[in-house]
Formats: sequence, structure tokens, C-alpha cells
Amino acid sequence: MDPAKLSQLKQFVDLCKSNPSVLADPSLAFFRDYIESLGAQVPPSADKPGESKSKSRVVEESDEDMEETEGGHVEVEEEEEEDEIIESDIELEGETVEPDNEPPQKMGDPLVEVTEDNREASQAAKAQAMEALSEGNLEEAIEHLTQAITLNPTSAIMYGTRATVYIKMKKPNAAIRDATAALEINPDSAKGYKARGMARAMLGQWEEAAKDLHLASKLDYDEEINAVLKKVEPNAHRIEEHRRKYDRLRKEREERKIQRERERRRAEAQAAYEKAKKQEQSSSSRPSGGMPGGFPGGMPGGFPGGMPGGFPGGMPGGMPGNVDFSNILNDPDLMAAFKDPEVMAAMQDVMKNPANLAKHQANPKVAPIIAKMMNKFGGPK
Repeated sequence: MDPAKLSQLKQFVDLCKSNPSVLADPSLAFFRDYIESLGAQVPPSADKPGESKSKSRVVEESDEDMEETEGGHVEVEEEEEEDEIIESDIELEGETVEPDNEPPQKMGDPLVEVTEDNREASQAAKAQAMEALSEGNLEEAIEHLTQAITLNPTSAIMYGTRATVYIKMKKPNAAIRDATAALEINPDSAKGYKARGMARAMLGQWEEAAKDLHLASKLDYDEEINAVLKKVEPNAHRIEEHRRKYDRLRKEREERKIQRERERRRAEAQAAYEKAKKQEQSSSSRPSGGMPGGFPGGMPGGFPGGMPGGFPGGMPGGMPGNVDFSNILNDPDLMAAFKDPEVMAAMQDVMKNPANLAKHQANPKVAPIIAKMMNKFGGPK
């Protein structure tokens, strides 16, 4: 076999090794078919030239590039979001009543000036209320106490007494209003705390009831308060334990959520680092003898598809896409020059900035190669 042709064949094989995308050229379809007939596998970047980004440009894509193109970002597997915490019911004991939704009872005017006569008349009205109460006439007792409060709206005792009557009438909301009024006048009113605590227990407000009853017991202990506390405290404790339990569960759930988010960000950062590391290794392992992007597909503008603005000296921008590579492959001077680092550095310098051509024209090693390439691609000689 002709040694010159063997040399050309060897140079062509070396070129394919350094840049498999050469095989994507339509004129080499016969060669691809031959390689595949022997059981070899053509790289994807050279397998389907019709699917390249440009008919005049074949771009070799690494695995990392493909991942970025298809996914846009590194997928990080996330744990399935936890379900919302649903609180269980609390088993409570004790009877409650329906809340009274009647209009608020008449209250005294705190701005009224209370005279001694008013105080005496107020006490007389209270005595009538106690008599009616002893006879079981609750409504009448309320009327007399309301009169007493109107005459002396500064008396915490009057409000506290009417509150106890409302409790007997199973009107807890009315009792709470009166008891609160008594405590506003006298914050140390044991009768006010006791009445409000008992009214709140009737509404099932166990924790609030326990608090009021404990304060009443400290101010003026009696057996009735103690009896009610024995019914209220167990429920109040169950509610408190229930709340603490679910507060703890929600806090733990939130901490797990924060931890998952922290791990997700750490994984994304690690994946990004690994990807950048692979790209750096891939870039450093590529042959230095090829043109940017991989000869012949990597010159800016898609060599041999054309350089932007035209190559100085006559190589036109936008060269025809169907270039016969045999013009290059059969030229041993060009093939040898492409392996010369000095020549390739000059070529890349000119490609980055065509104006740099002038400074390389005096180089006896570079100038003839550029002139020969202009000649092969139709530029002026």
C-alpha cells in the first residue's frame, strides 16, 4: 500500500480519536457504516448529524453538558413531606352547660357619685335580694341586686353576689361579666375569683377555671372551692399535657423539616461541586492540539461554517456548510501543523481577534499555514 496514503490514513485516525465529531460529516457516512458493520459503536455526537445544532457545526457534548441540557439543574432526591399533625380528642370528665347568649345584664355607672344615702339604699336592696334568694325566687333576687348595683356601682361585693345568683340560674356568661366587674373594682376579691372560676367550669373552660379557683382559695379558702377544684384540676392537667405533647411533636416536626432542607442544600452544593470538578478534569484532559471546541467544529461561528465578520485577509464569514474535509486530511502540511502547539496558539489567537492576524504574518511557521487554509476555503490568495 502506498506509504503516503497510509500516513494520511493514520493522520485521519488520529484526528478521529482527538475529535470523534469529525465522523458526523455527511461525506463520511460510508465510513461510519463500515465502522458499525464491524460491531463498533459510533459516539452519539457523531451518530446522528441531522440532530446537531447546525448542519455546518457539530458540537461534542460531555455527560455533564447533557445532564445540564436535559435537567437544567442537579436533581436532589427529597423525602416525602410529612403529613400534618392531627390532634386526638381529650377525654374529659364533668358536666357543662350551654352558654347563655342573652343580652348583657344592666351594669352600674362607675362615674356616678355615691352618697351615704345611696350606700344605705343599696344595702337595703341587697337584703331584699337575700330574702328572695332564701325563698328560691332567683329572678326577684336579680332585680334587687341590680337595684343595689345601680345605687352603688363601686361595690365589688354587689357584683360578686349577683354573679353567684347567675351561677345558680346556670347563666355562666352573665356570672363571668359580674365577677370580672367585681375584680376590676377590687383585684383581691375572693368572691369575684370564686364566682368566675365556677362559671368557667360550667362552660368547660377547665384551665381558666382552675386558675381562678386557686386564686380564690389563696384569698379566702372554703370547702366549696375545694370541691369544685377536685373536678376541675384533672381536666386542666389533661389539657396541659395534651398541649405540651403536641407542641413537642410540632417542634420536632419543624426541626426535621429544617434538617431536611439543610441536607438538601448540602447535597445540591456537593453535586454542584462534583459537577464543576468533573468539568474541570474533562477540560484539562482534552487534547491541546485541537481547535477550540474540537476541530473542525469549534471555530467561532462554527468552522468550517464561517467566522463572524469574515477572516481577515479574505476568509468570508458564513462559509458553505458542505466542506470537503479531504482537502485538509490529504494535506500532510496542514495535518502536521495542527499538532504544532505554536501554530495552534497563533490560530486560536487570530480566531479570538481577527485583527491579531497582522502580528503573525511575519512568523514563517504560521503565515504559510494561514495562507494555505485561506486557499482551501476559497479565500483570496
